[in-house]
Amino acid sequence: MIQIKELLKRRGMTAKELASKIGISEGALSKSLSGNPTLERLEQIAAALGVGVAELFEAPKGATVSCPHCGKPITIKAE
Repeated sequence: MIQIKELLKRRGMTAKELASKIGISEGALSKSLSGNPTLERLEQIAAALGVGVAELFEAPKGATVSCPHCGKPITIKAE
């Protein structure tokens, strides 16, 4: 769904720090992201991360995911 975890990792920020930056609890942030966040909440998150709202939904190019069995990284390339 939303690429918040990847954006947080790139910025060296935790979910707790993001929640604090937008003025909500970490639990409220988690609940919002696992449900259907409002446009206002998405705008707050995007502003705190320094990105546009659309970037919250973009899959990174050459995305890497972990194998659910062995945990090794798997690179996915779209052509």
